[in-house]
Amino acid sequence: MNRVTAEISELSKFLRLNYSAFVKIVKKHDKHNAPALKPLIMDKLNAKPFFKLSFDSLIIRLSKLYDTVRTGGKRQSPPPPMGTSFVRRTTKYWVHPDNVTEVKIHILKHLPVLVFGKEPDPAITSIYFDNDAFELYQGRLEKSQGAQAVRLRWYGNMSQNQIFVERKTHHEDWTGESSVKERFMIKEKHVNEYLKGEYTMDHTIEKMRQRKQKPDKELDAMLQLSREVQDSIQNRGLKPAVRTFYNRTAFQLPGDARVRISLDTELTMIREDNYGKKRSGDNWRRTDCFTTAPFDYLPEEDVCNFPYAVLEVKLQTQHGTQAPQWVQDLINSHLVEEVPKFSKFIHGVATLLESKISLLPFWFPQMDKDIRKPVAQRLVQGPSRYSVQKKQDEIQVVVDDDADEKTPLLKKDKGKEPAFLKGLGEAIQSKPSHANDRIPQEMNQKRIILPVRVEPKVFFANERTFLSWLHFCIVLGGLALGLLNFGDQVAQISGLIFTVVSMIFMLYALFLYQWRAHKIRMRGTVIDFRFSSIR
Repeated sequence: MNRVTAEISELSKFLRLNYSAFVKIVKKHDKHNAPALKPLIMDKLNAKPFFKLSFDSLIIRLSKLYDTVRTGGKRQSPPPPMGTSFVRRTTKYWVHPDNVTEVKIHILKHLPVLVFGKEPDPAITSIYFDNDAFELYQGRLEKSQGAQAVRLRWYGNMSQNQIFVERKTHHEDWTGESSVKERFMIKEKHVNEYLKGEYTMDHTIEKMRQRKQKPDKELDAMLQLSREVQDSIQNRGLKPAVRTFYNRTAFQLPGDARVRISLDTELTMIREDNYGKKRSGDNWRRTDCFTTAPFDYLPEEDVCNFPYAVLEVKLQTQHGTQAPQWVQDLINSHLVEEVPKFSKFIHGVATLLESKISLLPFWFPQMDKDIRKPVAQRLVQGPSRYSVQKKQDEIQVVVDDDADEKTPLLKKDKGKEPAFLKGLGEAIQSKPSHANDRIPQEMNQKRIILPVRVEPKVFFANERTFLSWLHFCIVLGGLALGLLNFGDQVAQISGLIFTVVSMIFMLYALFLYQWRAHKIRMRGTVIDFRFSSIR
């Protein structure tokens, strides 16, 4: 099986290499000779798209084989509950298309592919909502307390009747609450009426209650969610803004939530708004857009093809324990690039509706960089009959549509630094001043929002400093009160001066407290004042 996985990985790279060779050779020919051959060659390639060969069926079969070997052909019981002392961590990574197959093969050796149904369709489509002021976009981008995202999602093709209404709510660490994702299911024929406020879920949930399909507590929460989402859509003027489409491959042991990994490929963002012209119109989604990539039949300005796959790693571990070694090998390898807090919704709005917004995500200026890194150690290894191992130099395919005849087809990578943000995760966790040195503050006259983590103790430190100043003011005010009541004329004048000074310092402390609290909530980079530092 190791030999098969190694050959699949090499075959995937071989196909991409040949496609790149065809494109570059034809481009160099057309630059110096006539007539141009690129349209003819591209038609031939599209007629026999060997470079689009999917390995998903082989991946699923290999996953079943590895799972059989791992479990001995027996179904294992789920692990015991972890109790309340555990930590949930979710991290997102970008994966270059050259490395997608190798990433899948490395994961399936440890986790089986999670398959739903007999003929699963990996397509997932979501319609994100926002208003003309893009309040939801700004809230999610700035990670404000209580920021929400509202979307409608379905799995598979356009004929699906089950639509899921989802709401994601962000909670800061200092609140003691975790960010939550809630959803309920509604039939497609009722979606438009629900968005207009003409249809409610009361009758549907009451029927589910009579049939005892779910516990009463869960049904009550579903009913409350449906009402809150409907009120939010009506009161805030939410309407379709951006569609996201991708094919998802999920990896997870059945009944075991300790390690969950998903890989989204062919990620595409599509405009759903009606700015300039009608797209979705009065409907909740476009009717001229389907669920099969590529979407080259749509206008070019309406589509954003994301150049990378998105890997999401969800870990649930005990306090003080680390992730499994194979997970650490993956996230520290050359195959992935960490991008904390990446959001498909945020990227789609920032790309397709840039003229409507004033803030951009921190990864936006780096989209034209190459995230590929030098190969330190291959995770997929095996005795392949077709492999030619080089001990010193690693050959890397260069795919560049703007290359000229001087650009080599193959490029030797001799330990160069990755062009993407080196150590982006460390930059985000370090001091804001260091992060600002690596990420530009503005782009196209729009401010870049940096994902700065605010520890809960910062809020308490601000309050502690405020109380310290108030204590000083009370002492000074008590002294002034004593001088005014029991002193002579000079003491009374001094008491009056002390009273004024005490009031000035009290107002000064209140101003500092409010100013710092605002800076902390807005994740400002400067929260110290010249004459007073946080204690």
